[in-house]
Amino acid sequence: MRIYELFAIAVGVSMDAFAVAICKGMSVKTVGRRHFIVTGAWFGGFQALMPLIGFLLGVGFKNVVESWDHWLSFVLLSAIGIRMMKESRCGVDSLNDSFSPKVMFPLAVANSIDALAVGVSFAFLNVQIVPAVLLIGATTFIFSGAGVSIGNKFGAKFKSKAEVVGGAILILIGTMILLEHTGVI
Repeated sequence: MRIYELFAIAVGVSMDAFAVAICKGMSVKTVGRRHFIVTGAWFGGFQALMPLIGFLLGVGFKNVVESWDHWLSFVLLSAIGIRMMKESRCGVDSLNDSFSPKVMFPLAVANSIDALAVGVSFAFLNVQIVPAVLLIGATTFIFSGAGVSIGNKFGAKFKSKAEVVGGAILILIGTMILLEHTGVI
């Protein structure tokens, strides 16, 4: 996988976290450095951990599905992308202004489930997992910190756009993988 494809996936999977970070930023009157670090660490950490877990699971059954792994990658990434785009139409729920582990842990887990499926795809595509998860984690950390700031300043204006863009990126990457592995491009 090329670095620009990996970076596009990192940006795509970070969009859910970015959208939630916007909501977290909207929930507080004044955003401080602690808000950026806490949000980035929770979301970036889980966005890095889940693809690693998915990769390890995928390696376990890679030989069984190797002949159609590109189709699986396409379906997983496209399904995640479509779900993200559908969720972009949902309104902002009541906002919780807490950044405690009790609040952040479930948000981080919920936002990173998609990355688990991406990790399974990585196993089939022979992606070097350590650089991949480090890039995903760092990208999500940065996007989450930015999301807190943007949410605090601009409100819900960018939340749905971020999810649409992230979903479109994942669908595009899945399509490119399919087309490359079937010899179309």
